Amino acid sequence: MTSAVRVKTQYEAIIGLETHCQLSTQTKIFSDSSTEFGATPNTNIDPICLGMPGVLPVLNQKVLEYAVKAGLALNCQIAPYSKFDRKQYFYPDLPKNYQISQFDLPIAEHGWLEIELPDEAGNPIRKKIGITRLHMEEDAGKLVHAGSDGLSGSTYSLVDYNRAGVPLIEIVSEPDMRSGQEAAEYAQELRRIMRYIGVSDGNMQEGSLRCDVNISVRPIGQQEFGTKVEIKNMNSFNAIQKAIEYEIERQIAAVEAGERIIQETRLWEEGSQRTISMRVKEGSSDYRYFPEPDLPPIEVSKQQLEQWCSELPELPAEKRHRYESELGLSAYDARVLTDDRLVAEYFEAAVAAKANPKQTANWVMGDIAAYLNTGKHTITEIALTPLILAELITLIEDGTISGKIAKELLPELLSQGGSVKELVERKGLVQISDTGELEAIIDEVIAANPKELEQYRNGKTKLQGFFVGQVMKKTSGRADPKLTNQILSKKLNG
Repeated sequence: MTSAVRVKTQYEAIIGLETHCQLSTQTKIFSDSSTEFGATPNTNIDPICLGMPGVLPVLNQKVLEYAVKAGLALNCQIAPYSKFDRKQYFYPDLPKNYQISQFDLPIAEHGWLEIELPDEAGNPIRKKIGITRLHMEEDAGKLVHAGSDGLSGSTYSLVDYNRAGVPLIEIVSEPDMRSGQEAAEYAQELRRIMRYIGVSDGNMQEGSLRCDVNISVRPIGQQEFGTKVEIKNMNSFNAIQKAIEYEIERQIAAVEAGERIIQETRLWEEGSQRTISMRVKEGSSDYRYFPEPDLPPIEVSKQQLEQWCSELPELPAEKRHRYESELGLSAYDARVLTDDRLVAEYFEAAVAAKANPKQTANWVMGDIAAYLNTGKHTITEIALTPLILAELITLIEDGTISGKIAKELLPELLSQGGSVKELVERKGLVQISDTGELEAIIDEVIAANPKELEQYRNGKTKLQGFFVGQVMKKTSGRADPKLTNQILSKKLNG
Protein backbone atom coordinates (compact mmCIF):
# COMPACT_ATOMS: atom_id res chain seq x y z
CA MET A 1 0.00 0.00 0.00
CA THR A 2 1.43 3.41 -0.96
CA SER A 3 1.74 6.28 1.50
CA ALA A 4 -0.77 8.33 -0.52
CA VAL A 5 -3.42 5.63 -0.07
CA ARG A 6 -2.62 5.08 3.60
CA VAL A 7 -2.66 8.81 4.41
CA LYS A 8 -6.02 9.16 2.69
CA THR A 9 -7.63 6.23 4.49
CA GLN A 10 -5.89 5.95 7.87
CA TYR A 11 -3.42 8.78 8.55
CA GLU A 12 -3.16 12.52 8.11
CA ALA A 13 0.09 14.39 7.55
CA ILE A 14 0.54 17.76 9.30
CA ILE A 15 3.05 19.95 7.46
CA GLY A 16 4.44 23.43 8.06
CA LEU A 17 7.35 25.28 6.45
CA GLU A 18 9.95 27.68 7.81
CA THR A 19 11.37 29.62 4.89
CA HIS A 20 14.49 31.79 4.96
CA CYS A 21 14.37 34.40 2.24
CA GLN A 22 17.41 36.59 1.48
CA LEU A 23 16.48 40.22 0.87
CA SER A 24 17.83 41.89 -2.28
CA THR A 25 19.55 44.81 -0.59
CA GLN A 26 22.95 46.02 -1.77
CA THR A 27 24.40 45.98 1.74
CA LYS A 28 24.09 43.83 4.85
CA ILE A 29 21.49 44.14 7.56
CA PHE A 30 23.63 45.98 10.14
CA SER A 31 26.64 47.24 8.13
CA ASP A 32 27.59 48.59 4.71
CA SER A 33 29.45 45.52 3.41
CA SER A 34 28.25 44.20 0.05
CA THR A 35 25.83 41.28 -0.25
CA GLU A 36 27.24 40.27 -3.67
CA PHE A 37 26.96 36.54 -4.31
CA GLY A 38 30.02 34.62 -5.45
CA ALA A 39 32.64 37.14 -4.32
CA THR A 40 36.10 35.96 -3.27
CA PRO A 41 35.80 34.37 0.21
CA ASN A 42 36.11 36.78 3.14
CA THR A 43 36.14 39.97 1.05
CA ASN A 44 32.61 41.23 1.83
CA ILE A 45 33.30 41.53 5.56
CA ASP A 46 33.73 44.28 8.17
CA PRO A 47 34.18 44.63 11.95
CA ILE A 48 30.41 44.64 12.55
CA CYS A 49 29.54 41.39 10.78
CA LEU A 50 32.68 39.80 12.29
CA GLY A 51 31.56 40.77 15.79
CA MET A 52 34.68 42.75 16.71
CA PRO A 53 34.75 44.30 20.23
CA GLY A 54 33.26 47.78 20.55
CA VAL A 55 31.32 47.85 17.27
CA LEU A 56 27.63 48.75 17.10
CA PRO A 57 25.10 47.47 14.53
CA VAL A 58 22.77 49.89 12.72
CA LEU A 59 19.63 48.57 11.02
CA ASN A 60 19.58 48.94 7.23
CA GLN A 61 16.42 50.97 6.47
CA LYS A 62 15.88 49.04 3.22
CA VAL A 63 15.74 45.78 5.16
CA LEU A 64 12.89 47.13 7.28
CA GLU A 65 11.06 48.38 4.17
CA TYR A 66 11.40 45.03 2.39
CA ALA A 67 10.35 43.06 5.48
CA VAL A 68 7.23 45.20 5.94
CA LYS A 69 6.33 44.94 2.24
CA ALA A 70 6.74 41.15 2.42
CA GLY A 71 4.47 41.07 5.45
CA LEU A 72 1.85 43.20 3.71
CA ALA A 73 1.99 41.00 0.58
CA LEU A 74 1.35 37.99 2.82
CA ASN A 75 -1.71 39.65 4.40
CA CYS A 76 0.05 39.94 7.77
CA GLN A 77 -0.58 42.37 10.59
CA ILE A 78 2.43 44.69 10.78
CA ALA A 79 3.59 45.36 14.34
CA PRO A 80 3.75 49.10 15.16
CA TYR A 81 6.41 48.17 17.74
CA SER A 82 8.91 45.29 17.47
CA LYS A 83 12.45 44.56 18.59
CA PHE A 84 15.55 42.48 17.91
CA ASP A 85 16.84 39.69 20.14
CA ARG A 86 20.06 37.77 20.59
CA LYS A 87 19.84 34.07 19.77
CA GLN A 88 22.76 32.21 21.32
CA TYR A 89 24.27 30.14 18.57
CA PHE A 90 27.76 28.67 19.05
CA TYR A 91 29.08 27.52 15.70
CA PRO A 92 32.16 28.38 13.61
CA ASP A 93 30.16 30.08 10.84
CA LEU A 94 28.73 32.74 13.21
CA PRO A 95 31.66 34.87 14.42
CA LYS A 96 29.79 36.69 17.22
CA ASN A 97 28.59 33.36 18.69
CA TYR A 98 25.07 34.76 18.66
CA GLN A 99 22.63 35.68 15.91
CA ILE A 100 20.62 38.90 15.89
CA SER A 101 17.05 37.83 15.18
CA GLN A 102 13.52 38.55 16.42
CA PHE A 103 11.82 36.36 19.01
CA ASP A 104 8.65 37.39 20.87
CA LEU A 105 7.90 40.65 19.01
CA PRO A 106 8.36 40.00 15.26
CA ILE A 107 7.72 42.60 12.61
CA ALA A 108 4.69 40.75 11.12
CA GLU A 109 2.20 38.07 12.22
CA HIS A 110 -1.12 36.36 11.40
CA GLY A 111 -1.15 36.35 7.59
CA TRP A 112 -1.94 33.94 4.77
CA LEU A 113 -1.31 33.18 1.13
CA GLU A 114 -3.40 31.28 -1.40
CA ILE A 115 -2.17 28.20 -3.23
CA GLU A 116 -3.82 26.73 -6.29
CA LEU A 117 -3.69 23.09 -7.35
CA PRO A 118 -5.59 21.43 -10.22
CA ASP A 119 -8.10 18.68 -9.53
CA GLU A 120 -8.42 15.56 -11.71
CA ALA A 121 -10.40 17.54 -14.29
CA GLY A 122 -7.83 20.35 -14.35
CA ASN A 123 -10.03 22.79 -12.44
CA PRO A 124 -8.28 24.90 -9.78
CA ILE A 125 -8.65 24.00 -6.11
CA ARG A 126 -7.72 27.02 -4.00
CA LYS A 127 -6.60 26.83 -0.39
CA LYS A 128 -5.40 29.42 2.10
CA ILE A 129 -2.23 28.59 4.03
CA GLY A 130 -1.79 30.57 7.24
CA ILE A 131 1.37 32.54 8.00
CA THR A 132 2.22 32.46 11.71
CA ARG A 133 4.95 35.11 11.65
CA LEU A 134 7.58 36.90 9.61
CA HIS A 135 10.71 38.26 11.24
CA MET A 136 14.05 39.81 10.29
CA GLU A 137 17.43 38.30 11.08
CA GLU A 138 21.02 38.06 9.89
CA ASP A 139 22.50 35.11 8.01
CA ALA A 140 25.51 33.11 9.17
CA GLY A 141 28.68 32.42 7.22
CA LYS A 142 29.48 29.27 5.25
CA LEU A 143 31.68 26.31 6.13
CA VAL A 144 33.58 24.58 3.34
CA HIS A 145 34.70 21.07 4.25
CA ALA A 146 37.88 20.80 2.22
CA GLY A 147 39.18 17.32 3.03
CA SER A 148 42.75 16.34 3.90
CA ASP A 149 45.52 18.87 4.49
CA GLY A 150 47.92 16.55 2.64
CA LEU A 151 50.41 16.48 5.55
CA SER A 152 48.96 14.87 8.63
CA GLY A 153 46.17 13.17 6.72
CA SER A 154 43.54 14.82 8.91
CA THR A 155 40.53 16.60 7.45
CA TYR A 156 39.86 20.32 7.86
CA SER A 157 37.22 22.95 7.15
CA LEU A 158 37.40 26.52 5.89
CA VAL A 159 34.98 29.31 6.74
CA ASP A 160 33.75 32.10 4.47
CA TYR A 161 32.12 35.03 6.32
CA ASN A 162 30.81 36.80 3.21
CA ARG A 163 27.27 35.69 4.06
CA ALA A 164 27.55 36.68 7.72
CA GLY A 165 25.17 39.61 8.23
CA VAL A 166 23.32 39.16 4.94
CA PRO A 167 19.67 40.19 5.60
CA LEU A 168 17.02 37.48 5.84
CA ILE A 169 13.37 37.27 6.59
CA GLU A 170 12.13 34.03 8.10
CA ILE A 171 8.54 33.18 7.20
CA VAL A 172 6.85 30.55 9.36
CA SER A 173 3.66 28.94 8.07
CA GLU A 174 0.82 27.44 10.03
CA PRO A 175 0.70 23.61 9.90
CA ASP A 176 -2.02 23.82 7.24
CA MET A 177 -0.53 21.62 4.52
CA ARG A 178 -1.39 17.95 4.14
CA SER A 179 0.79 16.71 1.25
CA GLY A 180 4.15 17.18 -0.40
CA GLN A 181 2.41 18.70 -3.41
CA GLU A 182 0.72 21.36 -1.27
CA ALA A 183 4.00 22.20 0.46
CA ALA A 184 5.89 22.51 -2.84
CA GLU A 185 3.17 24.77 -4.24
CA TYR A 186 3.22 26.90 -1.07
CA ALA A 187 6.99 27.40 -1.45
CA GLN A 188 6.60 28.30 -5.13
CA GLU A 189 3.84 30.80 -4.43
CA LEU A 190 5.91 32.34 -1.64
CA ARG A 191 8.86 32.79 -3.99
CA ARG A 192 6.53 34.14 -6.69
CA ILE A 193 5.22 36.81 -4.29
CA MET A 194 8.71 37.82 -3.10
CA ARG A 195 9.84 38.23 -6.70
CA TYR A 196 6.72 40.19 -7.67
CA ILE A 197 7.26 42.77 -4.93
CA GLY A 198 11.01 42.95 -5.69
CA VAL A 199 12.34 42.12 -2.23
CA SER A 200 14.19 38.89 -3.17
CA ASP A 201 15.39 37.09 -6.28
CA GLY A 202 14.43 33.74 -4.69
CA ASN A 203 17.29 31.90 -6.39
CA MET A 204 17.40 28.60 -4.52
CA GLN A 205 20.66 27.55 -6.20
CA GLU A 206 22.36 30.58 -4.59
CA GLY A 207 20.75 30.04 -1.19
CA SER A 208 18.42 33.04 -1.51
CA LEU A 209 15.46 30.84 -0.61
CA ARG A 210 15.86 27.92 1.81
CA CYS A 211 13.06 25.86 3.28
CA ASP A 212 12.91 23.76 6.45
CA VAL A 213 9.97 21.36 6.58
CA ASN A 214 8.21 20.33 9.80
CA ILE A 215 6.14 17.17 9.44
CA SER A 216 4.22 14.76 11.64
CA VAL A 217 1.52 12.14 11.06
CA ARG A 218 -1.52 11.20 13.11
CA PRO A 219 -4.43 8.78 12.71
CA ILE A 220 -7.47 10.29 11.03
CA GLY A 221 -9.77 11.73 13.72
CA GLN A 222 -7.04 12.32 16.31
CA GLN A 223 -6.97 15.93 17.52
CA GLU A 224 -3.46 16.21 18.97
CA PHE A 225 -0.46 16.39 16.65
CA GLY A 226 2.08 13.63 16.33
CA THR A 227 5.78 14.15 17.12
CA LYS A 228 7.23 16.76 14.77
CA VAL A 229 10.32 16.01 12.66
CA GLU A 230 12.23 18.75 10.83
CA ILE A 231 13.83 18.28 7.41
CA LYS A 232 16.52 20.92 7.02
CA ASN A 233 17.56 23.15 4.10
CA MET A 234 15.46 22.01 1.16
CA ASN A 235 16.94 23.66 -1.93
CA SER A 236 14.42 22.76 -4.65
CA PHE A 237 10.66 22.42 -4.92
CA ASN A 238 11.04 18.89 -6.21
CA ALA A 239 13.14 17.98 -3.16
CA ILE A 240 10.50 19.46 -0.84
CA GLN A 241 7.78 17.28 -2.33
CA LYS A 242 9.84 14.10 -2.47
CA ALA A 243 11.30 14.51 1.02
CA ILE A 244 7.84 15.00 2.50
CA GLU A 245 6.41 12.00 0.67
CA TYR A 246 9.31 9.85 1.89
CA GLU A 247 9.00 11.12 5.46
CA ILE A 248 5.25 10.48 5.55
CA GLU A 249 5.91 6.90 4.51
CA ARG A 250 8.74 6.52 7.04
CA GLN A 251 6.72 7.86 9.95
CA ILE A 252 3.64 5.80 9.12
CA ALA A 253 5.76 2.65 8.91
CA ALA A 254 7.32 3.47 12.30
CA VAL A 255 3.93 4.07 13.94
CA GLU A 256 2.54 0.84 12.55
CA ALA A 257 5.61 -1.04 13.80
CA GLY A 258 5.11 0.39 17.29
CA GLU A 259 8.28 2.49 17.15
CA ARG A 260 8.56 5.89 18.86
CA ILE A 261 8.97 8.95 16.63
CA ILE A 262 11.58 11.27 18.15
CA GLN A 263 11.75 15.04 17.66
CA GLU A 264 14.83 15.47 15.50
CA THR A 265 16.35 17.29 12.55
CA ARG A 266 16.86 15.24 9.41
CA LEU A 267 18.48 15.92 6.04
CA TRP A 268 17.25 15.01 2.56
CA GLU A 269 19.80 12.85 0.80
CA GLU A 270 19.24 13.45 -2.91
CA GLY A 271 21.31 10.52 -4.12
CA SER A 272 19.47 7.86 -2.14
CA GLN A 273 16.13 9.73 -2.15
CA ARG A 274 15.69 9.42 1.62
CA THR A 275 15.90 11.47 4.81
CA ILE A 276 18.70 10.77 7.31
CA SER A 277 19.05 11.83 10.94
CA MET A 278 21.22 14.89 11.60
CA ARG A 279 20.66 15.77 15.29
CA VAL A 280 18.10 15.81 18.07
CA LYS A 281 16.03 18.98 17.66
CA GLU A 282 16.74 21.93 19.94
CA GLY A 283 13.93 23.80 21.65
CA SER A 284 13.75 27.60 21.81
CA SER A 285 15.03 27.47 25.41
CA ASP A 286 18.34 26.10 24.12
CA TYR A 287 18.95 29.40 22.32
CA ARG A 288 18.58 31.56 25.48
CA TYR A 289 17.00 34.55 23.73
CA PHE A 290 17.24 37.98 25.31
CA PRO A 291 16.63 41.52 23.91
CA GLU A 292 19.45 42.85 21.72
CA PRO A 293 20.95 45.71 23.82
CA ASP A 294 22.74 47.43 20.90
CA LEU A 295 19.66 48.07 18.75
CA PRO A 296 16.68 50.28 19.64
CA PRO A 297 13.09 49.00 19.22
CA ILE A 298 11.49 49.36 15.77
CA GLU A 299 8.47 51.61 15.32
CA VAL A 300 6.58 51.73 12.01
CA SER A 301 4.37 54.79 11.67
CA LYS A 302 0.93 54.65 10.07
CA GLN A 303 2.09 57.08 7.37
CA GLN A 304 5.11 54.93 6.50
CA LEU A 305 2.97 51.79 6.43
CA GLU A 306 0.47 53.38 4.06
CA GLN A 307 3.25 54.52 1.73
CA TRP A 308 4.85 51.06 1.52
CA CYS A 309 1.44 49.45 1.04
CA SER A 310 0.70 51.82 -1.89
CA GLU A 311 3.93 50.74 -3.60
CA LEU A 312 2.96 47.05 -3.80
CA PRO A 313 2.04 45.71 -7.26
CA GLU A 314 -0.92 43.48 -8.11
CA LEU A 315 0.06 40.09 -6.68
CA PRO A 316 0.04 36.71 -8.50
CA ALA A 317 -3.21 35.34 -7.01
CA GLU A 318 -5.03 38.60 -7.83
CA LYS A 319 -3.75 38.44 -11.41
CA ARG A 320 -4.82 34.81 -11.81
CA HIS A 321 -8.35 35.63 -10.68
CA ARG A 322 -8.55 38.69 -12.96
CA TYR A 323 -7.23 36.86 -16.02
CA GLU A 324 -9.94 34.22 -15.58
CA SER A 325 -12.85 36.52 -14.73
CA GLU A 326 -12.10 39.53 -16.96
CA LEU A 327 -10.08 38.06 -19.86
CA GLY A 328 -11.77 34.67 -20.06
CA LEU A 329 -8.53 32.67 -19.81
CA SER A 330 -8.38 29.16 -18.43
CA ALA A 331 -6.96 28.54 -14.95
CA TYR A 332 -3.94 26.88 -16.60
CA ASP A 333 -3.22 29.83 -18.90
CA ALA A 334 -3.62 32.31 -16.03
CA ARG A 335 -1.25 30.30 -13.86
CA VAL A 336 1.49 30.05 -16.51
CA LEU A 337 1.28 33.71 -17.52
CA THR A 338 1.43 35.03 -13.95
CA ASP A 339 4.33 32.87 -12.83
CA ASP A 340 6.79 35.63 -13.81
CA ARG A 341 5.90 39.28 -13.28
CA LEU A 342 7.77 40.43 -16.42
CA VAL A 343 5.91 37.92 -18.59
CA ALA A 344 2.59 38.99 -17.07
CA GLU A 345 3.37 42.66 -17.76
CA TYR A 346 4.38 41.83 -21.36
CA PHE A 347 1.10 39.93 -21.87
CA GLU A 348 -0.96 42.77 -20.40
CA ALA A 349 0.77 45.36 -22.58
CA ALA A 350 -0.10 43.37 -25.72
CA VAL A 351 -3.73 42.99 -24.60
CA ALA A 352 -3.85 46.74 -23.84
CA ALA A 353 -2.81 47.26 -27.49
CA LYS A 354 -6.06 45.50 -28.53
CA ALA A 355 -4.63 42.01 -29.06
CA ASN A 356 -6.98 39.10 -28.45
CA PRO A 357 -6.18 37.80 -24.92
CA LYS A 358 -6.38 34.08 -25.78
CA GLN A 359 -4.30 34.44 -28.94
CA THR A 360 -1.78 36.56 -27.04
CA ALA A 361 -1.57 33.90 -24.33
CA ASN A 362 -0.97 31.20 -26.95
CA TRP A 363 1.89 33.12 -28.56
CA VAL A 364 3.52 34.06 -25.23
CA MET A 365 3.23 30.55 -23.78
CA GLY A 366 4.15 28.81 -27.03
CA ASP A 367 6.59 30.13 -29.63
CA ILE A 368 7.87 33.06 -27.56
CA ALA A 369 8.46 30.93 -24.45
CA ALA A 370 10.31 28.34 -26.58
CA TYR A 371 12.57 31.07 -27.96
CA LEU A 372 13.28 32.41 -24.47
CA ASN A 373 14.10 28.96 -23.09
CA THR A 374 16.35 28.02 -26.00
CA GLY A 375 18.33 31.24 -25.92
CA LYS A 376 18.23 31.73 -22.14
CA HIS A 377 16.68 35.18 -22.65
CA THR A 378 14.28 37.15 -20.50
CA ILE A 379 11.16 38.54 -22.15
CA THR A 380 12.47 42.10 -21.80
CA GLU A 381 15.52 41.26 -23.94
CA ILE A 382 13.70 40.33 -27.16
CA ALA A 383 13.05 42.75 -30.02
CA LEU A 384 9.45 41.60 -30.34
CA THR A 385 7.73 44.21 -28.19
CA PRO A 386 4.14 43.81 -26.95
CA LEU A 387 3.02 46.35 -29.57
CA ILE A 388 4.62 44.32 -32.38
CA LEU A 389 3.00 41.13 -31.08
CA ALA A 390 -0.37 42.89 -30.97
CA GLU A 391 0.13 44.00 -34.61
CA LEU A 392 1.01 40.43 -35.62
CA ILE A 393 -2.11 39.00 -33.97
CA THR A 394 -4.32 41.71 -35.50
CA LEU A 395 -3.02 40.93 -39.00
CA ILE A 396 -3.83 37.25 -38.48
CA GLU A 397 -7.34 38.00 -37.24
CA ASP A 398 -8.18 40.43 -40.08
CA GLY A 399 -7.01 37.86 -42.66
CA THR A 400 -3.98 39.79 -43.91
CA ILE A 401 -1.67 36.89 -43.05
CA SER A 402 -2.18 33.31 -41.93
CA GLY A 403 -0.93 31.75 -38.72
CA LYS A 404 1.61 29.81 -40.78
CA ILE A 405 3.00 33.00 -42.29
CA ALA A 406 3.13 34.58 -38.84
CA LYS A 407 5.28 31.70 -37.58
CA GLU A 408 7.64 32.20 -40.53
CA LEU A 409 7.98 35.89 -39.69
CA LEU A 410 8.45 35.33 -35.96
CA PRO A 411 12.22 34.56 -35.87
CA GLU A 412 13.06 37.86 -37.57
CA LEU A 413 10.62 39.78 -35.38
CA LEU A 414 12.07 38.22 -32.22
CA SER A 415 15.63 39.15 -33.15
CA GLN A 416 15.12 42.42 -35.06
CA GLY A 417 11.63 43.73 -34.33
CA GLY A 418 10.14 46.25 -36.74
CA SER A 419 6.74 46.74 -38.37
CA VAL A 420 4.96 43.48 -39.13
CA LYS A 421 2.94 45.06 -41.94
CA GLU A 422 6.06 46.42 -43.65
CA LEU A 423 7.80 43.05 -43.30
CA VAL A 424 4.81 41.25 -44.83
CA GLU A 425 4.70 43.65 -47.79
CA ARG A 426 8.47 43.51 -48.31
CA LYS A 427 8.43 39.71 -48.41
CA GLY A 428 5.25 39.55 -50.49
CA LEU A 429 3.46 37.43 -47.93
CA VAL A 430 0.02 39.05 -47.92
CA GLN A 431 -2.57 36.29 -47.58
CA ILE A 432 -4.64 35.48 -50.67
CA SER A 433 -8.25 36.03 -49.65
CA ASP A 434 -9.73 36.89 -53.05
CA THR A 435 -12.34 34.24 -53.91
CA GLY A 436 -11.82 34.45 -57.67
CA GLU A 437 -8.04 34.14 -57.41
CA LEU A 438 -8.31 31.18 -55.04
CA GLU A 439 -10.88 29.41 -57.23
CA ALA A 440 -8.55 29.61 -60.21
CA ILE A 441 -5.66 28.15 -58.19
CA ILE A 442 -7.87 25.38 -56.76
CA ASP A 443 -9.16 24.48 -60.23
CA GLU A 444 -5.54 24.05 -61.39
CA VAL A 445 -4.72 21.84 -58.39
CA ILE A 446 -7.79 19.62 -58.92
CA ALA A 447 -7.08 19.29 -62.62
CA ALA A 448 -3.48 18.27 -61.87
CA ASN A 449 -4.54 15.48 -59.49
CA PRO A 450 -7.31 13.41 -61.21
CA LYS A 451 -6.39 10.18 -59.37
CA GLU A 452 -6.77 11.80 -55.93
CA LEU A 453 -10.02 13.45 -57.07
CA GLU A 454 -11.48 10.07 -58.05
CA GLN A 455 -10.39 8.53 -54.73
CA TYR A 456 -11.98 11.41 -52.83
CA ARG A 457 -15.29 11.02 -54.66
CA ASN A 458 -15.20 7.29 -53.98
CA GLY A 459 -15.28 7.99 -50.24
CA LYS A 460 -11.69 8.77 -49.26
CA THR A 461 -12.68 12.22 -47.96
CA LYS A 462 -9.53 12.65 -45.87
CA LEU A 463 -7.81 13.54 -49.14
CA GLN A 464 -9.20 17.05 -48.79
CA GLY A 465 -6.16 17.69 -46.60
CA PHE A 466 -3.96 16.65 -49.54
CA PHE A 467 -5.63 19.19 -51.82
CA VAL A 468 -5.29 21.92 -49.16
CA GLY A 469 -1.58 21.12 -48.93
CA GLN A 470 -1.19 21.38 -52.70
CA VAL A 471 -2.92 24.78 -52.70
CA MET A 472 -0.65 25.98 -49.88
CA LYS A 473 2.40 24.71 -51.76
CA LYS A 474 1.34 26.48 -54.93
CA THR A 475 0.72 29.76 -53.05
CA SER A 476 3.79 29.49 -50.76
CA GLY A 477 1.45 29.27 -47.78
CA ARG A 478 -0.39 32.49 -48.63
CA ALA A 479 -3.84 31.03 -49.29
CA ASP A 480 -6.48 31.83 -46.69
CA PRO A 481 -6.92 28.40 -45.01
CA LYS A 482 -10.57 28.87 -44.06
CA LEU A 483 -11.62 30.15 -47.48
CA THR A 484 -9.50 27.49 -49.22
CA ASN A 485 -11.30 24.72 -47.35
CA GLN A 486 -14.70 26.19 -48.12
CA ILE A 487 -14.03 26.46 -51.88
CA LEU A 488 -12.34 23.05 -52.04
CA SER A 489 -15.21 21.37 -50.26
CA LYS A 490 -17.67 22.86 -52.71
CA LYS A 491 -15.65 21.91 -55.79
CA LEU A 492 -14.63 18.42 -54.64
CA ASN A 493 -18.25 17.54 -53.87
CA GLY A 494 -19.66 19.28 -56.94
